[in-house]
Amino acid sequence: MNPDFSRSAAVVFCVAALLAGCSQGGAPAPGAPQQAAQAQAADAARNLDTYRQLLRIRNDEMAVSMGKDIVKRFPDSDAAKEVQQTLPAIEQRYAEASEKSRLAGLWLYQVAPMAGGTQSTAAIENSQPAGGDRVRLVLRRHTEWGQSVFLYGSKPGFVCRGNCTIAGTADGKPVRIKAFAPSTGEPALMVRDDNGFIAMLRKAKKIALDVTLVDGEKKQTLVYEVAGFDPARWVAVGKQKKK
Repeated sequence: MNPDFSRSAAVVFCVAALLAGCSQGGAPAPGAPQQAAQAQAADAARNLDTYRQLLRIRNDEMAVSMGKDIVKRFPDSDAAKEVQQTLPAIEQRYAEASEKSRLAGLWLYQVAPMAGGTQSTAAIENSQPAGGDRVRLVLRRHTEWGQSVFLYGSKPGFVCRGNCTIAGTADGKPVRIKAFAPSTGEPALMVRDDNGFIAMLRKAKKIALDVTLVDGEKKQTLVYEVAGFDPARWVAVGKQKKK
């Protein structure tokens, strides 16, 4: 065989192989770093789409969680830039809604038979001090006894010899509340001016009351986060009809 022909054939075969490779594969396959970057971009795009959908349905809790995850995992991405334009406002709205829900949940409303009549109560426990027995602040309406406001703790109750004055604050402003201990011996302090106290409570966010416990003459400042009070849920019960 002619050596020149053999060399020519080999060159033609190599060129054909190169052309075939170019036509079948196109651009060279991406390397590992490029593949990782493409996968990360795809993840960011999918998460951004989910974030947008959560905003549309106003699911602030999940939107905040997803938005923070996008910013943390893909800090330099276009997805992170878009999220950062809306996330602060969503975080603030979610925090405010959560706090409003928390404060509302501190109150317990009940309507039930009581001592031959019907009683409607709105009650909240002190949030401070955190330890020890809780003391309830109770707003009560009763078909026979009328309206009253009182503190109710555990026995032996509070130091109050007949009439006493509870010093305290409403949103930091000093208040003095006249009270008395019930003659029936319950561990309670009854507020003299219930209407005045309720009017103060409806405007306040936090009420602090200084009391002295019979047990060891221990002084305590009871703090009530009252901002979640809902007057509409403390229902009126009217007056009991005379028989």
